[in-house]
Amino acid sequence: MGTLLTVFLKEVLDNFRDRRTLGSALLMGPIFGPVLFAFVINLSIERSLESAETTLKLPVIGQEYAPNLVSFLRSRNIDAIDGPADTAAAMEAVKVGTHDVVLVIPEAFGEQLGEMIPARIALISDQANSDADRDARRARNALLAYQQVLAGTRVIARGINPRALQPLNIDQVDVSTPSGRSAMLLGMMSYFFVFAALMGGMYLAIDTTAGERERGSLEPLLSLPVTRDQLIYGKIAATCLFMTLSLMLSLSAFYVALKFMPLEQLGMTPNFGPSVVLAALAIFLPFILVGAALMTLVASFTKSYREAQTWLSVVLIAPTMPILIVSILTLRPRTEFMFIPSLSQHLLLVDMVKNEPINGLHVAISVASTLVIGIILTWACARLYRREGLLG
Repeated sequence: MGTLLTVFLKEVLDNFRDRRTLGSALLMGPIFGPVLFAFVINLSIERSLESAETTLKLPVIGQEYAPNLVSFLRSRNIDAIDGPADTAAAMEAVKVGTHDVVLVIPEAFGEQLGEMIPARIALISDQANSDADRDARRARNALLAYQQVLAGTRVIARGINPRALQPLNIDQVDVSTPSGRSAMLLGMMSYFFVFAALMGGMYLAIDTTAGERERGSLEPLLSLPVTRDQLIYGKIAATCLFMTLSLMLSLSAFYVALKFMPLEQLGMTPNFGPSVVLAALAIFLPFILVGAALMTLVASFTKSYREAQTWLSVVLIAPTMPILIVSILTLRPRTEFMFIPSLSQHLLLVDMVKNEPINGLHVAISVASTLVIGIILTWACARLYRREGLLG
């Protein structure tokens, strides 16, 4: 243990001396991700709230043919302004971005309403433009509301109760909690945590393997009175330390960033206090060993620092793919998922953010299976370092 500790301290001190690489590993990955995430979410929330409160200036062609519709739109905080000359000009204006959305009311609109036939109108927008689609959706909802008003007026004029057109009265019962709703937005935090942890140890994993071989310092190092198992275990332990530091920074950065995000305005209250941060750190610790051993194993097969960077760039993506797939498919935690590193940690963290009861069996399987995989990868690294062809 004394020899292993000596190797561990040697690698830690060497990594601390490389301040530029250390700053990139421990600051850019763990800090930049949460800050960028908070900035994007804040910007999206502010724009959504502003668009709902501000008056929409809607270009309308032929508004003189439907004065009642124009008055109704005004009551929905939508002001009709003069639009392009005709439909063709309106389509061109939307394509080039002069207008986000244009409403076209034909001359026959009033006549069609009077004859009790569906009056045709056109709402021109560009659905590929998110801003335009938001305004078009707002205008479309107002038009649908006007349609319901007209339908109700017609049936009342014929002595029919409007409720006859509503055979079902559907009560939507939402059982979600503010913490549960926040998981829809914050479920991708695990991606940042896994990526930050891997980034924190990647450079050290490369430097202690491919870097040693490229500098020619690996052969003198192997000639020292240190077993190769102790040597590789000390290197992996040092990588684990910096991965843990990076993960702690990322968790802390998200904890601070969430305080500046106005999630309460969307009815969301994430359960991400100090106790959850510590619990998340404990859950992700077994994955630290998997990541450190995997990066060390892959980097040991490479001949140069640059080659190791290329291969480890692919390794960084592999643990995050299950998280992306499960997030897209919105799958709930299952026992079989707990055997997959990174994915099991992600699912457990989502449950904690949602403030739902944690399944003890899932935690036990996640910790045990991840540790077993990490131990196997560490053993594979030790077996690789026993090969004499390692220096070649």
